[in-house]
Amino acid sequence: MRASEDPKDDLTVTPPKTWAAGVPGVRHAMEYSLAQAGPRRTALTLLSLNQTEGIDCPGCAWPDPQHRHKNEYCENGAKHVSDEATTRRVTREFFAEHSVAELDARSDLWLNQQGRLTEPMVKRPGATHYEPIGWDDALGLVADGLNALDSPDEAMFYTSGRLANEAAFLLQLFSRAYGTNNLPDCSNMCHESSGSGLGETLGIGKGTVSLDDIHHSDLVFVVGQNPGTNHPRMLSALEETKANGGRVIAVNPLPEAGLMRFKNPQKPRGVIGKGTVIADQFLKIRPGGDLALFQMLNRLLLDAEDAAPGEVLDHDYIAAHTTGYDEFADHARTITWEHVLEATGLSRSEIEAVHRQVLASGSVIVCWAMGLTQHKHGVPTIREIVNFLLLRGNLGRPGAGVCPVRGHSNVQGDRTMGIWERVPEVFLDALAAEFDFEPPRHHGVDSVAGVRAMRDGKASVFMGVAGNFVRAMSDSDVTEAALRSCSLTVQISTKLNRSHTVCGETALILPTLGRSDRDVQAAGEQFVTVEDSMSEVHQSRGRLTPASPHLLSEVAIISRLARRTLGEGGAIPWEDFEQDYALVRDRIARVVPGFEDFNERVAVPGGFRLPNPVNSGVFPTPSGKAVFTSNDRTWLETPPGHLVLQSLRSHDQWNTIPYAMDDRYRGIHDARRIVMVNPADLADLGIEDQSLVDIVSIWTDGTERRAEGFRVVGYPAARGSAASYYPETNVLVPLDSVAEISNTPTSKGVIVRLEPRAEP
Repeated sequence: MRASEDPKDDLTVTPPKTWAAGVPGVRHAMEYSLAQAGPRRTALTLLSLNQTEGIDCPGCAWPDPQHRHKNEYCENGAKHVSDEATTRRVTREFFAEHSVAELDARSDLWLNQQGRLTEPMVKRPGATHYEPIGWDDALGLVADGLNALDSPDEAMFYTSGRLANEAAFLLQLFSRAYGTNNLPDCSNMCHESSGSGLGETLGIGKGTVSLDDIHHSDLVFVVGQNPGTNHPRMLSALEETKANGGRVIAVNPLPEAGLMRFKNPQKPRGVIGKGTVIADQFLKIRPGGDLALFQMLNRLLLDAEDAAPGEVLDHDYIAAHTTGYDEFADHARTITWEHVLEATGLSRSEIEAVHRQVLASGSVIVCWAMGLTQHKHGVPTIREIVNFLLLRGNLGRPGAGVCPVRGHSNVQGDRTMGIWERVPEVFLDALAAEFDFEPPRHHGVDSVAGVRAMRDGKASVFMGVAGNFVRAMSDSDVTEAALRSCSLTVQISTKLNRSHTVCGETALILPTLGRSDRDVQAAGEQFVTVEDSMSEVHQSRGRLTPASPHLLSEVAIISRLARRTLGEGGAIPWEDFEQDYALVRDRIARVVPGFEDFNERVAVPGGFRLPNPVNSGVFPTPSGKAVFTSNDRTWLETPPGHLVLQSLRSHDQWNTIPYAMDDRYRGIHDARRIVMVNPADLADLGIEDQSLVDIVSIWTDGTERRAEGFRVVGYPAARGSAASYYPETNVLVPLDSVAEISNTPTSKGVIVRLEPRAEP
């Protein structure tokens, strides 16, 4: 445990909020923005945020509405872009003053608050401090390190979803031209289960709905998701659902303010009124119980059809567009109430009430996030949701479909651009034809396999393009040791983070432009593009003077590194790509399906939407049809005296980076090392509220994983569950505890016990 993360004695707990946003949301956003960026930079960023020719908010991947407000952003989006637009700077003098060991003892909050990186820095073998290095020398070090490896597969190129399409396309092109498919990314840790489940059943690993579908759906499920913190602009869409007569069912182990009531600060009733009730029904489900819930909903639909033949299921749709129905139906009829009630912690009356709402709804959408995907049975859960929608033809028509809500602003776009260790052969064929080289055909490593490779000495060069891998990844002690064993680690970053202090023998920090920075190259001012959760592709154009004249764009860094590593010449015009991003988009248009005439289409205000064949009744599966699946009955069973822990964000946090020590919607103030547990469970365990405990996880390898010094907070969570913040609790998630098929860390389903700890 780092000294700067010691438990604080000034923890204050207040009652959880029962509504989100409103005037307090505006006030908190403005206070943080002005403190970080000042009035002028705040105005420049926020007034262009999510506008058609402005800055795409890096805070999440929620789509922009067709008709936009002048202030088209949420509290956390404003905080995120202002955090990037900060006037604070990390200079060479800073690194001379602080050793790597000293920085590693600091908290994630402190590291982030130091400001923007300003020039390339290197930590040489045996050195205690980072020191300045020129760009040519820095890129030469990386190229030499890569070219010295016995095999290209001893290197890996990690990406965060902050990376825009142009840089993502070039990174995967460089990696494959170099000779490896080792392209782990943040999707491996979050929505990989969504892609796996949807790809198997529908033939494409993306959502099918649009914002208009959300607005006009009869019934929207919001499952395993906290939009009030993680995707606040989704609340505006759900508000419109309600205004149009639709209903919302929320399914989550914790009651979250944004799922209860939303006060839209852009409307009078959100400022002086009561706002809008979001969830018509809230199911406080046990972590991991969602599979059993949808299995029972499917059983109830089959029973209803048996009682009223031809009136419940869409038999025409099932016959024309699906396969596997009979096997699925036989299996679904084996689901029992005894199993479902134990797995979910819900009552029969609650589930039957949901069933009645489903029967009354002509169109249904199911939205979800990591509360589903980061479980051992995350993929079967998503397959069961597809079963649920197929039964009544709720795919490919207005107001209906699947909606995995992604966090990073371009995580979906990065995958579309080829950031994937298992990219399809057809993509590699197109790449080979366009650039006249033979890309590697064997699969690379994902994030979990990448840590294993570094740990086992099979990989020794790690390059992270954006992101904070060491704090995003599970099993913190193992991950940190793996990175420290590398001969070379390279981080392309905008701000200081833990991945700069947990580093290899030689370590480089390469500072890059942020989304809010103006990007001027030889051909003039450039823009980049992103793809949101609903497959809308549009521009993002920075507005601010860069934090330092020594920053390079991600496109420039990758292009220059490719030239240094691969040599000049060849069929890939790296220098041209750096000078004019339109040339990159021309090549994307010839390689990636759906991007034909890319430059022309993205020039239209608002961009364009990529086609989803499911919405045309086309399913790119082996059978050409959507697939019903039969999923085993399973849930997390805990030994006596244990709980199921889920890790989550605080409200004042973006991914791995906290902005403050508060979580005001949940009533937690001035502390992060806390664990929320139902008061009845605390009574059963004999643990007092706000007492000090260690959290110890249980796993099959016999290794004790312990997160020390957490304050217990009595909270109205689902019985048998606990919740705490990441990245502090990542240490409890075993590297080998992963979702079936997708290999995603099971950060929402960790079996733990709480051990009382003496007060300091």
